[in-house]
This record gives sequence, structure tokens and C-alpha cells, in this order.
Amino acid sequence: MKKIFLLLTLVPLISLAQNSNNKKAKSNNINAATSLKAADEFHISGSITGFADNTSIDLLNPQTGAPEANGKIINGQFSIKGKIPFPDFRILAINSQPPYLSIFLDNSNVTINATKENFETAEIKGSSSHNDFTAFNKIAKPYEPLFAQPDAAEESTIKKAAAEFESFINNNPNSYISPLAIYRYHQLTSDNDKLEAMYNKLPAFTQKASIGSYLATLIKDNKKNPIGKPLANFTQEDTAGNNISLSSFKGKYVLVDFWASWCGPCRQENPNIVATFNKYKNKNFTVLGVSLDKSKQPWMEAIKADGLAWTHVSDLKGWNNAVSQQFEIFSIPQSFLIDPQGNVIGKNLRGPALEAKLAQVIK
Repeated sequence: MKKIFLLLTLVPLISLAQNSNNKKAKSNNINAATSLKAADEFHISGSITGFADNTSIDLLNPQTGAPEANGKIINGQFSIKGKIPFPDFRILAINSQPPYLSIFLDNSNVTINATKENFETAEIKGSSSHNDFTAFNKIAKPYEPLFAQPDAAEESTIKKAAAEFESFINNNPNSYISPLAIYRYHQLTSDNDKLEAMYNKLPAFTQKASIGSYLATLIKDNKKNPIGKPLANFTQEDTAGNNISLSSFKGKYVLVDFWASWCGPCRQENPNIVATFNKYKNKNFTVLGVSLDKSKQPWMEAIKADGLAWTHVSDLKGWNNAVSQQFEIFSIPQSFLIDPQGNVIGKNLRGPALEAKLAQVIK
């Protein structure tokens, strides 16, 4: 199923897109006539002008794009009912297509009044969780550019943003938006100890909701191959059958990049890595690609097609690749940036973030 990527809605739970345990989400369509107990349901209603009668308005899961409830626009009015286990992000869309209206939904009566022209920015009333989301967005919006390149931002700006996010968290301890604020705080600071401390202060009901659960996973992942600690050595064969060890690159900054020829997001990221490699390859930086391919031919063809002019290794065992098992890599792309002493100094630095980090450490 298609995935909806919400750049400006501060949704943190977008997957890495290729996962060895990935399962398709099930769609569960509910129309406005569904009979549910009022105390356990949400009811979204209101007016939307500019659309023909019987146009479908759908409530979508933002991670899978799957419709979870829907209704029809009749005489400019619509109504959608359904259940949600805990307050969480959802997307309203016309015929399941853009434009999208983001909502942090809870089981309450929600009203929306919109036109075709302002659908994406329509006012949402009635959901206390969405009110918190709106309040946090007002705080976070001036700092949106930082999330793309936190390593390139001025330290004073990062400290100011982090302080505002922490204030929101402290002032809203029971809000379902506080886990989102914690996530954004961690994006800027990379402070794993503070992330865990903040998470532990959350009430159990928000820890168990989707963003809280994501934070728990993030905390667990951060304890694997942690920043500031050495990345364990490994040896695997390169494309010519020669054994290559990570330790042979000691003295250089190295991006250990887990990818595969069949991984779409990996191939999309490759031009960014190529550009950074070309800029820093003569400045004590290189890349070591670890492929989760099963066949040599597509692996070699992808290396050539994408212009990946660095060392590549693989045992051609797919998800059972010995190195990926060693580092518990269950989704790709993933990467570690290590310094000349072999210590991890960055994880999953994509797009401009990798270049920004290298600019910071390589003078």
C-alpha cells in the first residue's frame, strides 16, 4: 500500500520503508451509519464546499495510506464515525488522494469547516489532542529547518528550541503530544540519556500509544552500537572475493552503509552519498557499503548504475547477512558514521545531514 509522507506535520513515525518483518496493514472501512457507543467513538463532521455530491471523504492511516473510515459529501456536509484505541495521527483526504488534512484524533466530536481551496489548512475543533498538537506546532514551526540539518545549526538556536520543547513537555505531562515533543527534542540534541529520562516520566497510557511505543523502540535501538562507542569489527568479501575488514579503514572517517539493489529508499539516497563522497573522498573520508542482496549480478549492476565508487562487501545472504545480523539491522537503509578511532559519531545521517556532520568534524 502507498505511504503518505507528511513533511510539515511533524509526524515522526515514517518507517525506513524496507523491513524484513514488514506486513501490510488491513483496511477497515466504516460509514457514518455504523452504530457505536458514543463514549467510545469519534465523530468527525462539518461542511466542505467545492466538491460534488457523493464525493468520498476518507480517514487514512498516515503510515500505510489504508482507509480506516469514510463518509460521503452530500450538499456540502459530511459525517464520519469510528473508533480509535488512543489519540493518534490520522489523515483526512478526498477520494484518498491529496490534498491531505492532518488531524491528531481522539474519540470525541470533531468539527471541520473547509472549502476545496483551503482544505489542507482547515480549522479543526473539538479534539483536545489536536488542540495540543496545534499548540506544539506553533512552538516547533520556526525550527523546522533544524530537523533537516541539525548538525549544521548554531548551537544557541538548538538550545533555544530544545528548551521550548522541554517546557512544553513539562507543562503538558499527560498530553499525547508530549511524546512527539520528546522525539523532536531528541532529534535536535541526540541526548539519549535525556530521551530515556523524559520517556520514563510519561504516564503509562502515553507510553503505550503509537508515538510513545516508537520512543521505546528508539531508546532500545540507541543502546545498540551507541554513539561515542567503537563499532565492532567485521570482515566480509568484496565484489572480487577479497576479505575486507572494517578495521582496515582505521584512521579514516567511514560511513558504513547497509543497503541493497532492491531497496528503493536506498537507491534514492545513493545520489546524496555519492555527492558527499566526491566532496570528502580526498579529506580522509570513505564509504563501506554492506549489501543485503542475494544475487551478485543485481548487486554489481546497482553499484555501476548508481556510480558507487567505494568498497562494497556482501555474503549474498539477504536479510541473513552476517554483518547485518551482528549489528541487528532489520530495516534499510541504515548507516553508521565512525571517526578515525573507530567510534560511532552518527547514525542514519541522510540527505544533507551527512555532509553537515562531516563539515563539522573535518576542518
